[in-house]
Order: sequence, then structure tokens, then C-alpha cells
Amino acid sequence: MKNKYITSHFPLFSILIYSTSIALFTEGFIVNQLEILGIYDGMMQFFSESGIKITLLFLLLLFFFMVFSALKLIADTVVQLSLLFFSQDEKGDELNKIRSGTWIYLISSLIALIFFHSIVVIIIVFVTATFFYFVFFLYKLSHSLTPLHMFGLIMFHLLFWFTFIISVAYATLKLYNSFIASLPL
Repeated sequence: MKNKYITSHFPLFSILIYSTSIALFTEGFIVNQLEILGIYDGMMQFFSESGIKITLLFLLLLFFFMVFSALKLIADTVVQLSLLFFSQDEKGDELNKIRSGTWIYLISSLIALIFFHSIVVIIIVFVTATFFYFVFFLYKLSHSLTPLHMFGLIMFHLLFWFTFIISVAYATLKLYNSFIASLPL
């Protein structure tokens, strides 16, 4: 018997594991910076070392969980919009075909957890998993879409994510520049 909901919890686990990986790296980085700045010793007068690290890890885990959850929500919406625009499927069969690709993110999140000491490796693993999932997505839909619809679907995804990343980068750069300009030098 094959239950189609067997992989329904994989996105949650993937998000938790990726969040843990990045939170562990960030926690180590922040503690190191606090030690360099000399603030960490002052904090140790009010909290224990493990208390600081656990609290920091919890807050970072919560933050990254929210970021990845928002990205998953956006990605699911983009996938369903692209299927609405370019697929002839009205029953949702195409959507069910691509749900098994959550294995890709689950396996990659476990790899990222192993290499949590390097943010570069975590990012490479995430980007690679995203690329493989996109190829899996296209492969599963390839037999049911015409070449024109397939091209439209690919362009829709590429343009959306390119615009999204550029917008976030622009807003971040604008905020950074306004912060630097406001410093009294």
C-alpha cells in the first residue's frame, strides 16, 4: 500500500534541519564576535555561558525557521501559479507528482547539518538542492507540457526568483547605505 501523504512532513523537517545548521553557524560566529569585542565577558556576569549560547541558538533557530518557512510559502505559491498559467491539469495531478521531490531537500539538509561549521558549504548545498529540485520538477512535468508551455514555465520561475533576489539585495543595500550615511564620522 502506498500512501501519498508519507512525505508530507519532509518539508517541515528540512526547514528545521536547515534552520538548525545556519543557527549553529551563526551562534558560533556571534559568540566569537562578542568575545573579540569584549562584550561576552560582561554578559557572563549576568548569564551562564550555556544559558547565553542556548538562548542565542533558540532565537536564531526561530528566526531562520521563519525565513525558510516564508521562502517555502513563496516557492509553493510560485509553483502553483506556474502550473495554473502553463499546465492543462485541472485536478492537481501534476502537483502530486512533484511532491515526492521533497526527498531532495531532506537529504541536502542533513548534509548541511554535517557541515554546519561552514556557511559557504551550507549555501552551496542549498543552492545545489534547489537546482536538483528544479530539474526534478521539470522532468516530472516534461511529458504533460508542450515545449512552449515548458519554456514559459521555466522563464516564469527564473524571472520571479531573479526579481525577488534583486529586490531583496537592493533593499538591503539601500538600508545599509542609509545606516552608514547616518553614522557620525
